[in-house]
Amino acid sequence: MIRNIVGSVLALAGATAAVWSPFRAWYDGRHGSDYPIEDLFGGITDVRAEVIGSMLLPFAFAALVTLIGVVLRSRLLVALAGLIVLGFSVLWMVRVGQFEGSLTVSGDGTGLGIGVGMAVGGGFLLLLAAVVMSGRHAPHATRLPEPAPTHPTLDGQGHRPEPEPEPYAYPYQPPDPYETPTRTMEAPEPPPGQDPGRHPDQGR
Repeated sequence: MIRNIVGSVLALAGATAAVWSPFRAWYDGRHGSDYPIEDLFGGITDVRAEVIGSMLLPFAFAALVTLIGVVLRSRLLVALAGLIVLGFSVLWMVRVGQFEGSLTVSGDGTGLGIGVGMAVGGGFLLLLAAVVMSGRHAPHATRLPEPAPTHPTLDGQGHRPEPEPEPYAYPYQPPDPYETPTRTMEAPEPPPGQDPGRHPDQGR
């Protein structure tokens, strides 16, 4: 979670730097928005370009890819955006070097300008963001517990499942509330010396 937030901030900062860079000086005070995108493939010329057809175009596309990557938390899309920014920046430097004969850096406003540094820095920020981000995590599948084995295991001990309770043989019948309880009467014991089977009035 924290890594995705930090990576998203870095990615947005890199995309912002890349999109803002064409409006700054790239070489000898000439802005990146003045270089036609066709010059990267056919050679640098002195023709001024429209803003939509200048170096802003690939960087705006990279910013769009960055936004999609941040929303989807896709490290691949963010890294792709960084490669687009760095790729076009390096290609521009190669073409300018061929046109000028060499690339120079000076503090008087000639040579490479701050716009190139912003573009290259933005590309590296996008790659760093792709490394920092943790990406999307697949939900963990819930694994059900395996049933206990009914056969002997490797340790020689088997497990026998507990027997299920037997069903009632007969349905439960409640007691009859009108049934009269049976009471058992015990006969008195005869006096000593008298035959138990003889009535006391017999023999008189």
